[in-house]
Amino acid sequence: MNNIKIALTKGRLEKGAVEIFEAIGIDCSQLKNKGRKLIFHEDTRNLDFFLAKASDVVTYVEHGVADIGVVGKDTLMESGGNYYEMVDLNIGKCKFIVASKPETDIYGGYANKKIATKYPRVAREFFAKKGIEVEIIKIEGSVELAPILGLSDAIVDIMETGTTLKENGLVVLEDVCDISARMIVNVASLKMKREEIQKFIEDVRGYVGK
Repeated sequence: MNNIKIALTKGRLEKGAVEIFEAIGIDCSQLKNKGRKLIFHEDTRNLDFFLAKASDVVTYVEHGVADIGVVGKDTLMESGGNYYEMVDLNIGKCKFIVASKPETDIYGGYANKKIATKYPRVAREFFAKKGIEVEIIKIEGSVELAPILGLSDAIVDIMETGTTLKENGLVVLEDVCDISARMIVNVASLKMKREEIQKFIEDVRGYVGK
């Protein structure tokens, strides 16, 4: 049986993925009690799990260090890459939105509007499809600050509950798209380890499709 290496996004998606894996009979006890370990082996299916930042999960899968990755659709949309997107895991659900102050008209006037975001590619493509030229300002921290302080006219960001927007006097101007966690697979791995990967994917699909 070929060894399968699986990269999981740290944090919220990790917890949801572990619940799915346990439901299909995988022993995740090491993952749940990890201490300082970095790689966790599961004997039944000869699996190795490791945790990484979302963007690094994509890198590991693309380069074949991981055969399978669990990562948010937001990261996939922003980073692009060469891999197979196999399963919508229906966890980590949220959405991309355009938000600003209630009085803001981001489609009015002649001057290009300034859009602050952690996701410049997603924001640029969204407005390009509308035929609207915008100036993208990359922000790493709290994007909500940008329109409040006058740095931008609006933001493109992820919204889960909307509480942060509301508490800071911002409103959703438009939905961009829904996002959730996805399972991705390395292109070469699917050829070389097809039987093991297909079985794993089918089991996951069978559970999340319930």
